[in-house]
Amino acid sequence: MPIETDFHYRQEHAPPPPGAAIRAAVEPPDFLGFLRGFVGGRPGDKNQRTWKGTGFNMIWRPNHNQSGSKDFFLELNFTDEILSFNEISGGTGVANRGLLQNDIFLGAVAYVQQINDSFDSSGQHFEPGVWANVPGTTDPGEQASVTRMGSIPHGTTINLQGRAFTVPAPKFEVATITPFRAGSVDDGNTNLVHFDEETLSIPSTSRTPLSRVASLTQQQLANPNLFLSQALANQTILSTTVLAVSSVTTTTSVPDAGGGTDNIAFLVGKTDGPNANAAIASAIFWIEKVRDRNGREFDQLQYTQRVLLNFNGLSWPHITVGTLVSQTFPTTYVVVAGDTLSAIASRFYGTGREPFWRLIYDANRGLIGENPNLIQPGQNLTIPAP
Repeated sequence: MPIETDFHYRQEHAPPPPGAAIRAAVEPPDFLGFLRGFVGGRPGDKNQRTWKGTGFNMIWRPNHNQSGSKDFFLELNFTDEILSFNEISGGTGVANRGLLQNDIFLGAVAYVQQINDSFDSSGQHFEPGVWANVPGTTDPGEQASVTRMGSIPHGTTINLQGRAFTVPAPKFEVATITPFRAGSVDDGNTNLVHFDEETLSIPSTSRTPLSRVASLTQQQLANPNLFLSQALANQTILSTTVLAVSSVTTTTSVPDAGGGTDNIAFLVGKTDGPNANAAIASAIFWIEKVRDRNGREFDQLQYTQRVLLNFNGLSWPHITVGTLVSQTFPTTYVVVAGDTLSAIASRFYGTGREPFWRLIYDANRGLIGENPNLIQPGQNLTIPAP
């Protein structure tokens, strides 16, 4: 669902030095910086971009005699995702007026994230928000940073801050799903508390039925970031922009102040403790230019997100990963030996599942014939908009 708005900022700047206005008219400043990869296009334009693909979600959620026999439930989902961006910086950026220093102007991209369960298309996550590019400041003394401000309908708001930079290729660290004692060092080793539900070979009524995630492997569950590296098989990474953000700031982080999460009363709880307090959130996004095995180049967006839910004395990881692609449609594709409509749909839409491969078949039925499994090398297929 693309964001339907023509809104963009137009806010007053201090009078520019002589000649600066002429230069700005010829070359508008790019307030987005590294966030430009989300929307593409040129600075000052009303740029929009939608990314679509698949992923995986796992969450340890509390249970009050409703799902299984334990006081928690491990939910697992293969996911279909749409993530839409709309540049709202306009030609002026978003003005933040200063008392201790001169005004600063942020670049801003509005976003809407929608995630559905691939098994039954049930809605799992909806999140509107804004990414902002924040210039360096003198008071407070901070380096340039990026921030993601989002609102989750379950009752949590996030302000995740961090850095943006480029690297030759993405690097995916291990993402452990094992809970640990609340307040312990979050290092993947200290005060871990293992449960049978982490092991797929052990039956449990306190975990999603495995028939809903039939292809899930033990290795993928133990480290959901494995989905990201597996998605890069048969791809060559040409460039990568990294956006690494967190709700936590430290004396050595960039920035070193601000940010955080906040929750409604039901989640935070009172004297009996929380129902499920979203205490800490962090995410890494990789905006990639890639080339597939057929030589086709396209933009790809990968991310991993980890939220710690605190309840019943433990911090429970909630991890979501996704691999999404951005395409200009309609376009064409020439079939090569070994291709299937599912594989072609996966390259262009990020998923080869229904109804995506059928979109391509329906657009090319006259060329392919009545059997969608019989496509021939050399056929020039139309790839419609999803």
